[in-house]
Amino acid sequence: MMFVPGNNPGMMADAHIYGPDSIMLDLEDSVTMAEKDTARLLVYNALKSIDYGDTEMVVRINPLSTPYGRKDVEAVVKAGVDVIRMPKTETADEVRELEAEIIKVETELGCVGRTRIMAAIESALGIVNAFEIASASKRMMGIALGAEDYSASLKTQRTPGGAELLLARETIVVAARAAGISCFDTVYSNLDDMETFRKEIELIRDLGFDGKSIINPRQIEVVNEVFTPTPKAIEKSLRIVAAIKEAQAKGSGVVSLNGKMVDRPVVIRAERTIAYAIASGVLAQEDVL
Repeated sequence: MMFVPGNNPGMMADAHIYGPDSIMLDLEDSVTMAEKDTARLLVYNALKSIDYGDTEMVVRINPLSTPYGRKDVEAVVKAGVDVIRMPKTETADEVRELEAEIIKVETELGCVGRTRIMAAIESALGIVNAFEIASASKRMMGIALGAEDYSASLKTQRTPGGAELLLARETIVVAARAAGISCFDTVYSNLDDMETFRKEIELIRDLGFDGKSIINPRQIEVVNEVFTPTPKAIEKSLRIVAAIKEAQAKGSGVVSLNGKMVDRPVVIRAERTIAYAIASGVLAQEDVL
């Protein structure tokens, strides 16, 4: 998910050509107070006029507690945004408040239920309430970690090893899985240290995150490389899935592969590996059938 400032028409016009899975047009932190209204209009026009193909389009709005938030919601829903990202989410009531605003605009347009919600959790209180936030609305498609504000709320700072973020990351993954939605990790802003960036992606992949927020097209390839399963992992997963299908066809609840029993958790991991392989473009859907 690549962040793009909502006050930069050139970047908004070209963002999709680099191949991110998701583009997040930002109306919040990257836009000064003096530019809020102009950026909102630019984002509205970008969503209405630029063909982003099948790239998921997200807009990070300003908080509803500011003079800009409700205007942001109205504009981006009318423009047909896929997902609204809530910044600095701390309670489930904030999610429900946003949902009410979305419903008002969608009712006017006759498209109730179209717009989804992503909540960025960026404080200690947000982490404490992570599951309540994740399960506050059927529109909720994911929660994300905002590390800079979260670190500040802990009265600490970002470190290369990320020890200060470990509890937050684990909490977000657990909350997302309990709520049946996706989870996304925070940005890494040092573009000159790709080695640490890669290690961070490997960590969040192993923790169970579904994806990574980025700030520059140079980071896309590294994220894709880490999340794309190896040929060996894909082959093993295909054999596991084939074995479970064969057992089911025979009416058997017992699956064995290479002399070892295959239980449900193993199958779930294999299915996730295959899903990533398909999403990464290294495996075709028809190869799984």
